[in-house]
Amino acid sequence: MKYSVLIIAALLIAAACIAGCTQQQASTQSSPAASQDTIKIGVIASLTGPASNVGTNMWQSAQVAAEKINAAGGVTVKDGAKKQVKLIVGDDESTQAGGQKAATKLITDDKVDILVGGYSSAVTSAYEQTIAEYKVPYIVTGASSPIITHRTDIDTSYVFHHCPTTDTYGEYTTTFIDEVVRAAVNKKLGTASDRPFRLAVLYQDTAFGKGVQTAVNNTITKKNLNIVLVSQQSFKMGESDFRTQLTAIKAAKPDAVYIAAFPNEGAPAIVQARRDISLNTIFLNVENNDNAQFYKDVGQYGEYGVIESRFSPYTAPAGAVATAQDGFKQAYYKKFGTYPDMMGASTYEGVFIAAEAIKSAGSTDKTAVRQALTTLKMPQVIEAMKDSTISFSSDFRESSFDLWMEQLYMDAAAGETRPKIVWPDNLKTTEFVLPSWYEAGSSV
Repeated sequence: MKYSVLIIAALLIAAACIAGCTQQQASTQSSPAASQDTIKIGVIASLTGPASNVGTNMWQSAQVAAEKINAAGGVTVKDGAKKQVKLIVGDDESTQAGGQKAATKLITDDKVDILVGGYSSAVTSAYEQTIAEYKVPYIVTGASSPIITHRTDIDTSYVFHHCPTTDTYGEYTTTFIDEVVRAAVNKKLGTASDRPFRLAVLYQDTAFGKGVQTAVNNTITKKNLNIVLVSQQSFKMGESDFRTQLTAIKAAKPDAVYIAAFPNEGAPAIVQARRDISLNTIFLNVENNDNAQFYKDVGQYGEYGVIESRFSPYTAPAGAVATAQDGFKQAYYKKFGTYPDMMGASTYEGVFIAAEAIKSAGSTDKTAVRQALTTLKMPQVIEAMKDSTISFSSDFRESSFDLWMEQLYMDAAAGETRPKIVWPDNLKTTEFVLPSWYEAGSSV
């Protein structure tokens, strides 16, 4: 009898476990009816690997956007019906193979209606063939190489680029160097205004980094700038020791160094340059480094460095944009305990753009959504856009942002540097300065 009771009890426990497991599985899967009531947005982000800092920020920002849309009732489609947004994330693992796997799963298994995200240009471009094959609208919010929509070897008509390209911000930063940094160096040295400015470039050996390097070279040539490139050094994505490249750069005697790197690369490069190589110059950084972790990692060595930006965790141009950004920052901080970065901001907007396109199309039909994105004109969300409007160009489906340059200054209360806008003139809150420890490449 005793054993019979034990056997019955064991069977009951096993049955309960099986029922519990079945119930848990059911709760994570949408029924066909539930699926029809939701809009499935796939978010491709680097949750692991060298780009995971930024990728995690992108995914978390997408969540904040979806929660805001759903709290307001969801997305209106045909006949006034409302649908809630459901996000499904795909980790590209910061690799081309991982990106291909993530994109394929989101499209074929999860059957998403639209895609948002993509950070590394090399990774994103590797799975674009899958996007073309399945004709899924994709709003790219991080991969900045022009190749994303300019390539002609595949059909990119379903891909929309919601971030400045390396051509755009590479030219913008090089122009700032010529107009502002070069003038400051000449003034400090007391040299003639026609003294050639000595610039070095340290770049990631990927489509992203090479894109920046190419933009710098092309801008100097196109605008006939008085800048000479004294050293151009590359490194592999994910590297952490840059002393060999930095030693070569120091030997070339630059007046400034422009770094095209991820935050987890740019911060140690600057620390090693200042601390280990005694390369006491101005370091200019690409916009993706406007990231809370970058400020922590670069520490005191980031002071007086420069970042090209369009969204910062710690500053914003005065006006409506600042108010909109603050709302997003506070919602993000409340949920995750830190502040969003620039790629997070464009991904947050990407979810709103996806929702607006589906609303305009009246359904999740992919061809209709693509057409809606092609003709989209919606008010800017949190980033300053040209004419205060989010739209995509007719040639390469690229949106246009208002950019600015920031210089970093130590904040005693934070124990880290904090950015202030120094250019253009209509947005700046302070002047660009050269620190007392700055060493020019040469006096002539």
